[in-house]
Amino acid sequence: MPNFEELLSKYADIVVKVGVNIQKGQTLVINAAIDSAELVRLLVKKAYESGAYLVKVNWTDDTVARLRYDLAPEESFLEEPKWYAGEMTELAEKGFAIISVVSSDLDLLKGVAQERIVNHQKTYGKAMAKYRQYMQSDKFSWCVIATPSKAWAAKVFPGLPEEEQVAKLWDAIFKTVRVDQPDPTSAWKDHISTLNAKSDYLNAKKYKKLHYLAPGTDLTIELPEGHIWVAADSINEQGSAFVANMPTEEVFTAPLAGGVNGKVSSTKPLSYGGNIIDGFTLTFENGRIVGITAEKGEETLKGLVEMDEGSHYLGEVALVPHRSPISDSNILYYNTLFDENASNHLAIGSAYAFCLEGGKGLSQDELKARGLNTSIAHVDFMIGSAEMDIKGVTADGTEEPIFHKGNWAF
Repeated sequence: MPNFEELLSKYADIVVKVGVNIQKGQTLVINAAIDSAELVRLLVKKAYESGAYLVKVNWTDDTVARLRYDLAPEESFLEEPKWYAGEMTELAEKGFAIISVVSSDLDLLKGVAQERIVNHQKTYGKAMAKYRQYMQSDKFSWCVIATPSKAWAAKVFPGLPEEEQVAKLWDAIFKTVRVDQPDPTSAWKDHISTLNAKSDYLNAKKYKKLHYLAPGTDLTIELPEGHIWVAADSINEQGSAFVANMPTEEVFTAPLAGGVNGKVSSTKPLSYGGNIIDGFTLTFENGRIVGITAEKGEETLKGLVEMDEGSHYLGEVALVPHRSPISDSNILYYNTLFDENASNHLAIGSAYAFCLEGGKGLSQDELKARGLNTSIAHVDFMIGSAEMDIKGVTADGTEEPIFHKGNWAF
């Protein structure tokens, strides 16, 4: 059995070579918290060994972030970080790659005034609009991964002794990203092929609508003409393949922004804005969210929906079978990167341009004209369960099973 150092090295290897698939002469940016230092140093080493031109690390720290929310003046949350947006946009235009390492305390901003959180998210979202457009049209390679922090591990494994929690979360992460297997690269190639077979089937069907039925959910989602179902891998503007999320178990597309009707209930907690939202239901009319209830975090959820006009609509429809590795582990991660890959999910906010035929080359106005939603927000939330049925509706109204009792029906 490989030891921790071997598994960590394999993890860094697949992130660099399969995740962002770094190319010779390419610049890499890594955004990570200081408690991810051991992995980040390996990522830097392997990127340079793979021919990276420059590797730049942007460090963050939960304690510093919380101090700002507690002590900074109100007006500082209204100032757009144009300096950061300018740098990232310039790098994106030059075809860089970016790795984002997730590890934050899920309750980091608990007790912070909601107005401060919303103001920061709005100013950041506005400043990063051009960069986000590049990301959602595959202009560059990007990959989101995770490392444990003490606070996160304690949330996931509260019943374990404190000294065992982080190691237990590391073990779970290694399994989800397949580095516990003899040849992780081959395992990822096989996994990508399996997911692509599902997206190929759905693309051949060209369904007009999807109909979701489950306890607390009766939702119809229209799909735009020319929509594309996408699986694990993407192709950037330079023609290189990359995997945006590790782990990933989803097949996804973009909905018709104005074509969502009915209600949908969450099935897992959502960690958003340093707070937990749970037990919520959204009601839609002609695509727009017109009703919000939540057992926990309702004000946070309302703040998300009120972010801008586009955050009142959906931007992603993703299918994940209930019988999948992360779901079968029975671990609730309280982290969307993992929980969304254990459950069917939807996303509030912007749609990905690459989910539409010819979409990568379209402007925001052109995407809107073809039915895709635009927003400064993009937040996934989980709706799947072992009781969910999904039917695909063809242009002539014929209904065909896509999911039955939470799993693929084909």
